[in-house]
Amino acid sequence: MTGVNPLLLRTVILTGVLIGGINIAFAGVKYGFEALPIWFYLSQLLIIPAMFIPMRMFAQASVTPEFLRRASLYALGWAVPYAIYKFAGDALSPAFSPAFSLIGYVITVLLFAGIFAAIRKPK
Repeated sequence: MTGVNPLLLRTVILTGVLIGGINIAFAGVKYGFEALPIWFYLSQLLIIPAMFIPMRMFAQASVTPEFLRRASLYALGWAVPYAIYKFAGDALSPAFSPAFSLIGYVITVLLFAGIFAAIRKPK
């Protein structure tokens, strides 16, 4: 990949693999590894390229002085990787409700954004 910082690429791959692995471990403990469908494992691979978004958004957010704009950037950064993590895990449940899953997703992303914006403000 031309023009991609090797440190950024390693960070993206490492965090994507780590988050996907954690999701597989949690789902495997909850439902049994033998019960996890192949689509679930494959969906975790989507987290790796999705991690490029937070790496770029978080860098921009860390230098943004306005709280709401900074929180918005953090929310956008969390949006895609957390969506893959959350919806893939929720879809495994026999009681899966897309509406409740979406509500939980939005609330969590807003919480992450607010917390990150509050503790990671520029100096």
